Amino acid sequence: MRFDLTILLPHLGFLAEGALLTVEACILSLIGSVILGMLVAIARTSAAGWVRRLAFVYVDLFRNIPFIVQLFFFYYGLPEIGIYIDAFTTGVIALSIAGGAYASDVIRSGILAIDNGILEAAEVSGLSKRTTFTRIVLPIALRTSVRPLGSVLINMILTSSILSTITLNELTGSAKIVASDTFRPFEIYVVLLVVYAALTWLVSIGIGLLHRRLNRDMLEPVG
Repeated sequence: MRFDLTILLPHLGFLAEGALLTVEACILSLIGSVILGMLVAIARTSAAGWVRRLAFVYVDLFRNIPFIVQLFFFYYGLPEIGIYIDAFTTGVIALSIAGGAYASDVIRSGILAIDNGILEAAEVSGLSKRTTFTRIVLPIALRTSVRPLGSVLINMILTSSILSTITLNELTGSAKIVASDTFRPFEIYVVLLVVYAALTWLVSIGIGLLHRRLNRDMLEPVG
């Protein structure tokens, strides 16, 4: 079989649309994951025992159920009780909820890693616990959590390929359609491998640069 990438030329626009849909879904899902993860992380560090237990159940539940099962529940299961959501919104919601479980662990670790001296200085300055948390603790925790949150984003990009199973023509879904139209799956999936590898590599580079920029004061040598 002759390897021929020219068969892709008529389908580049369609594949680009799928790639754009993947990027949109992942960006929205990352925002949802960070917001949800932040709320759950706060709940997991709460003084109220029932709040901590509830947050733990959420994290434990969604980390131990295959993502495809969660996705099918939202897309195929909810309509049985009268809840209808389009494929794109379903994908974003499912990715956000699943990603939020992992993001909460990352953010919680960032909160617990904060030096007690910072908290004591805030208390001595007369800041309330709420102000200390929102103005000092949370910003520091998020700043130090950039790199592991980047890993959550990369995992989200890879997991987003499963959205093709609910008829969403993101990157993988578009590639499947082109492969069936051209009867040349080898070339199509070679390109798909390269695109996913390049996309995650670029995200990894970007996250590393952002991490160094936000934590420059911690990375620079003293004296």
